[in-house]
Parts: sequence; structure tokens; C-alpha cells
Amino acid sequence: MTGSADMARERLAQDRLAIGQVRGVQGLRGVLRVEVLSDDATRFALGSRMFLEDSDRLLTVVWVQDDGPGLLVRFEEVTSREAADALRERYLEIAAPIEPLPKGEYYWHELMNVPVLAEDGEDLGAVVDIFRTGGGEILVVRGGRRGEILVPTVRTVVRELAPREGRIVVDREALGLEADPAVRRPRGRRTTRALKRGDALPKEPASGDDPAAP
Repeated sequence: MTGSADMARERLAQDRLAIGQVRGVQGLRGVLRVEVLSDDATRFALGSRMFLEDSDRLLTVVWVQDDGPGLLVRFEEVTSREAADALRERYLEIAAPIEPLPKGEYYWHELMNVPVLAEDGEDLGAVVDIFRTGGGEILVVRGGRRGEILVPTVRTVVRELAPREGRIVVDREALGLEADPAVRRPRGRRTTRALKRGDALPKEPASGDDPAAP
């Protein structure tokens, strides 16, 4: 049964995009503090409906108010502080749109589990999580011999972003990482492929709703 549940969660994650994350609770009537992960202001309009992470449960927005960088949101289906507390740190999701993104832009879920390499080919691991800070996105990379690495999605760090081809190439020096002596550098002149203007890093996603941005 556990395997089936894991497969169901994976299917849901692939079919949906996160547009917000519950960060806290206000008051006794189930009002949620939501970090918005979408650039589309209509995602939390009155009457909007969204799924709770890893669930087919639908939530309907009945009240919304600006709250600094985020929103205060009340859902028709959440009427008490206890019910709201149970949603802390859960993602709010919508069905993934069918329309493709412009070239060079990607949804967050497209970056998950993509291998991350240094320019000389060293395997640094794979993307296991993404979060936003200061208006930009950070890739959490694990699985390499260096442990966890945080990679800002800016051009000075990310040299090639090709998740559909199965790779993300980063500048090790920009991340402050020493060269790995176990990696044998190729002989001869080594060139670096800089991002062309048309190959811009993803624009701001919504964790998922919008592409990740430099």
C-alpha cells in the first residue's frame, strides 16, 4: 500500500503546479497566511479553487487580504483554527496548464531530480527541492560527494539550464566550491558556454505556477 500511495503522490505532483504555501494561521476562524508562488494575481481571487498538496481535496477562496509579501486567505472548507493548523507548510496547487512556456523557461517541477554538473563534468547531485528567497529561486542539490549545495538561479552561477535534456551546469567557482581532485580535467583548451540572451533562465515561477527566474 505504501508503494501505491507514493506513486499516487508522484502522479499528483506531475499533474499539478504549486501556487502557494501555507506559512501560518491568524485568528480563530481558519484564516491562513499564504506565501504566494505565482505571478498571476488571479490565482487567489474570490471563488478561486485549488487543491491541497497530495490530495484531491478542493479549497475555495471566500476571503483574501494583502499581508506584506504574502496573503491572508480564508477557504470555505476551513472554518476553525484547528483545521487551519493542520494545513501548515502544505502547498496549494492547481492543475498544470497545457500551454507550453516560452523557450528557455521552465516550471519548477521540470527542474526536480535533474542532475547538476560542474563545468568540468563533476557530478554535484540532483535537484531535490526549490524555494524562493529575495525574489529569486534557489535550487537545493543533494546526492553528490559534497553533500547539500544551494544554487541560486542567476546567470553568474547557472551556465546551462537544460532540464529537458537532463542537465544543469553550474560554475563551481561562483558557488565557492574547490575543484574536486578526483575529477580529471580534459586536455587542451576548455571553453565555457555562456548563456545567450535568448536562453534566459526561467522567469519567476510560482513554485511551480511560473518559471524559475534569475
